[in-house]
Amino acid sequence: MTTIAIENSRRTGVAPDGADDAQLNASFARQPILNRDGMLCGYEIKVRAPDLPAADSSAAAAGAAGAGSNANANADALPGREPEPAQQVARAVIRGLLQSNVRGALTGHPAYVDVSRDMLFDDSIMHLPTDRFMFELSSALEVDEALIARIVQLHGRRYRFVLDEVTQPNEAFARLLPYADVVKIDFTRASGALLPKLSSVLKSAGKLLIAAGIDAPADFETAHGLGFDRFQGYFFARPQTSMTRRVSAPRHALLNLLQLLAGEPTVAQLEAELKLNPVLVMHLMKLANSSGLAVGHKVTTLREAINATGTDRIARWTQLLLYADGRKVALEDDPLLQLAATRARFMELAIARLPEAGRDEADAAFLTGVFSFVDAVFGGSLESTLNVLTLSRPIQAAILHREGVLGVLLKAVEALERGAWDEIDTICARLQPLTAQEVAQLGLAAGAWAGTADRSAEGLERIED
Repeated sequence: MTTIAIENSRRTGVAPDGADDAQLNASFARQPILNRDGMLCGYEIKVRAPDLPAADSSAAAAGAAGAGSNANANADALPGREPEPAQQVARAVIRGLLQSNVRGALTGHPAYVDVSRDMLFDDSIMHLPTDRFMFELSSALEVDEALIARIVQLHGRRYRFVLDEVTQPNEAFARLLPYADVVKIDFTRASGALLPKLSSVLKSAGKLLIAAGIDAPADFETAHGLGFDRFQGYFFARPQTSMTRRVSAPRHALLNLLQLLAGEPTVAQLEAELKLNPVLVMHLMKLANSSGLAVGHKVTTLREAINATGTDRIARWTQLLLYADGRKVALEDDPLLQLAATRARFMELAIARLPEAGRDEADAAFLTGVFSFVDAVFGGSLESTLNVLTLSRPIQAAILHREGVLGVLLKAVEALERGAWDEIDTICARLQPLTAQEVAQLGLAAGAWAGTADRSAEGLERIED
């Protein structure tokens, strides 16, 4: 993913990485968007705009009263004039979107970002690459001639727009529709009776349709049948009935291997178990010969592969292989694997920030994240699957009942996935000294790790047939 270099922050109003801009820092979370084949094709970036200092908040109100709704926010960027507080917030969000941690968490996929009026009118928004950012226009935006003119200007520079939170057509929808490439319909609020006609008309007009709020497989089936092109929500992390995924290796073979690994097996025992399934042998040979694990020569025997990889790495590889799609899907495009890897890595990173956390706690945190929705793979009861995996009581209690510090961390990452910032604030009161801003940062770091693990000596090898 590339960005436009920022050479003159004084002129553009956007500070480069690491610069101090009124100590305003936005927080970001990501939510996956899938295509009709169930593969990742983008992320919505959930933004928490920074709070203004108390002194600036009163100034913002006074400035807004005198500015007028048609004022161009970039007028405040004239030499010798400080930007208005609301503009400072807008620039802080834009600056944050250009940071490397956000780019890394996108793993090469386009970002859908809700843009405020202040962001749209600030010229610094043009530092966001047109091929990587889609601008979502909220239904709460005031649509006037100045806004339309600005959208036309940005559209002429190849920026693409999304009509967000659509439930039914209205005047604002009609005025903005000609400039939108994508329409996102809120499936949780739109009338079921209206959906067929609305989707048909918009598809006929050449619009790409996103169904938002798809958290149940049945809703995915309905939206898919109506011809929607993209789907946003966590339906894919529920037990599936008709998704197009296929397994990358027999689940019983992976379970047997995991049970063996839990008992500190010898190399001979691992070799014997792996030989029962040629698919696992093939995967492990590829893993052992990856660049991150190279031992100076090509690994040619299973015993060499086991020794080169190590039981800890084999265990993590096997855990995530449970979620892998067997259709030769790139790791960064596999939503189930990405979610499992991101949760596991987040849990591991987050618990390290807490007092008295050691290696055992980090391993337990990783296991909690990776198996937190294992019923999506096996179906049936989550409790019965966890029992088969012979996980410890604290891990099972965290997954089933959100108990203990592991359970609280799991609640934190689930809230982050929804962009539920107020909920994260409440949860962090139980995770001190971990803050909500750190939770967001760890979430981005975990997402980047999960998406590029095939190119990292600390990650996992790409899973393919």
